[in-house]
Amino acid sequence: MPAFPHSTSPTTTAVAVPPALSLPVIEAAFPRQRHPYWPRLQENTRSWLLEKRLMPEDKVREYADGLCYTDLMAGYYLGAPDDVLQAIADYSAWFFVWDDRHDRDVVHRRPAAWRRLRVRLHTALDSPTSHLHHQDPLVAGFADSVLRLYAFCGRAWNARFARHFHAVIEAYDREFRNRLRGRVPTVEEYLELRRLTFAHWIWTDLLEPSAGRELPDTVRKHPAYRRAALLSQEFAAWYNDLCSLPKEIAGNEVHNLGISLVRHRKMTLPEAVTELRRRITDCIDEFLIAEREALRFADTLDDGTVPGKELSIAVKSCVTNMRNWFSAVYWFHHESGRYRVDAWEDSATPPYVTNETEGEK
Repeated sequence: MPAFPHSTSPTTTAVAVPPALSLPVIEAAFPRQRHPYWPRLQENTRSWLLEKRLMPEDKVREYADGLCYTDLMAGYYLGAPDDVLQAIADYSAWFFVWDDRHDRDVVHRRPAAWRRLRVRLHTALDSPTSHLHHQDPLVAGFADSVLRLYAFCGRAWNARFARHFHAVIEAYDREFRNRLRGRVPTVEEYLELRRLTFAHWIWTDLLEPSAGRELPDTVRKHPAYRRAALLSQEFAAWYNDLCSLPKEIAGNEVHNLGISLVRHRKMTLPEAVTELRRRITDCIDEFLIAEREALRFADTLDDGTVPGKELSIAVKSCVTNMRNWFSAVYWFHHESGRYRVDAWEDSATPPYVTNETEGEK
């Protein structure tokens, strides 16, 4: 069925979902929405990628819109102020470009370049202002996006975001070393690592500026809220593994739940795909339960005071957007050119990437 069956947008088209990747429950029970700012979001993020030199002009022109990075964010952070959504979308686009640089540094065996970038990102995260004009566009673009995100919340949120992203950088380093050695992590190791490389807690953190309010620790760490947040992210990570499995096998990747199941649980590839689908559908079922518990928890926060009512509304906004993540992720994987391996000239080399690293151009 079309992702937006009632839309009148001239750009809306029906997307054919391959049977092996189809999840009828998502199409039926998780109706897709898109932030009304999306058309400008797409245009502005495209301009930002050019301005920050994160992708060559020809690749931006040919691939940026088709990669659908802004569609993903516009389907997730509903209700966010336009400037918040723009900052999140630019940061998300940066994240995908960074992921591609990491991949190319592995493929072309450039450990020195990766180590240099890793250190620079750690430093830029702690002092973004001083890295806005860094010689490496990836570092400068990161500093710009982080500085804009930091402007929406207070010191505590900024420190939490930095702490979470420092952990993401280190997880990417673990991936780099695993891939150079050809080491496939065990299923347990992979699941732990994936929560970091997929940046589970970063995307969850960003629900707060979207809702216009930082959440206290008593809310964020409450089991009802935390479980719903985790399940929404686990679904996204595992569904990404299912959809990207052909791409990652072609690229000699070692980080995919399906690959870990084949290597360490001795499954055949079809068996691993079946297990991936089982975990994904179980995750959806568990989220539907967790969502109700999280919304009940949000109701208890409304104690009759103005602050209590505002907190309850903010938590409900965050939980609603956790639900939106399911449909946003699902349709993104079927609309984005990032996963159309069959259309690439070289299945191991995405056409939208740049193979050179900074300093080698």
